[in-house]
Amino acid sequence: MEHRHLGRTGLRVSRLGLGTLTWGRNTGERDAADQLKTFWNAGGSLVDTADVYADGGAEYLLGRLIEDLVPRSDLVIATKAGSVPDPDRRFDTSRGHLLAALDASLQRLGTDYVDLWQVHAFDPGTPLDETLQALDIAVASGRARYVGVSNFCGWQLAKAATWQLAAAGRTALASTQMEYSLLQRGVEREVLPAAMDLGLGLLPSSPLGRGVLTGKYRGGTPQESRGGSEDMAPFVAPYLDDAAALIVDALTIAADGLAVSPLHVALAWVRDRPGVTAPLLGARNAQQLTAALSVEALTLPDEICQALDDVSAPLHRYPDHDWSTL
Repeated sequence: MEHRHLGRTGLRVSRLGLGTLTWGRNTGERDAADQLKTFWNAGGSLVDTADVYADGGAEYLLGRLIEDLVPRSDLVIATKAGSVPDPDRRFDTSRGHLLAALDASLQRLGTDYVDLWQVHAFDPGTPLDETLQALDIAVASGRARYVGVSNFCGWQLAKAATWQLAAAGRTALASTQMEYSLLQRGVEREVLPAAMDLGLGLLPSSPLGRGVLTGKYRGGTPQESRGGSEDMAPFVAPYLDDAAALIVDALTIAADGLAVSPLHVALAWVRDRPGVTAPLLGARNAQQLTAALSVEALTLPDEICQALDDVSAPLHRYPDHDWSTL
């Protein structure tokens, strides 16, 4: 698999990453092991997790597999901290919480360091400079090699990245992780331009539109799908509307013309967007993952990219719109 630099850093990662959102919850140890081995055998290196996935179960499972299945040195392990696992889904990015969470993550993962440590979301209750100081401490102490953020809007990302570049001794942000797909292009308005200008690589989550861009929901909701499960159905539901259906129809036409699957076209589209380093794949089993990884040989023709751009274009008005006509 081809590898890319993460933003303007020297860290190279596979241009497809493996996500572990369902590990330890819907994905058991055997399926997780099969996925990790399949990913590694395909030349993949970037594995993304978080301390709140399955209440730490995803990290613990990944740690067990690293010990028994795949050499630690072959992987780029990324994890996140800052989410608090309670019914209100609140965030705490105070220095104390973040550093304690990092230590707990390292213990579950069974490693001395993570390659990429990310703030899971912006916390308006904590001064941003305090949050960023925790990232500096993590790198200075050797517990993290690189740092990034996740789910920061445009101004939050620009403020954080600029702060880190403002003085010697601070650790520059390497990446931002955001949802990005043909069904969710909101990052193109402010987040992606900020990331590209400030030298951060984008790690798109849900690059297949929470599974909808595979086309499997065109005839209804399969019982074995995420949309058919009680806990994940609300996650998929926003992308099952009429607007999404039009995009999926266009995607299917493009896939038929190229003699590939809609999954491959959707994944190749987001993988090769400007500013993208590595989309993160979430698969139910190794068979699904193998199908996604086979996109490596596909590059979309320009006319297909343009057609997909047009049919999925988000509506941006002021201030992006020409204000002189208002």
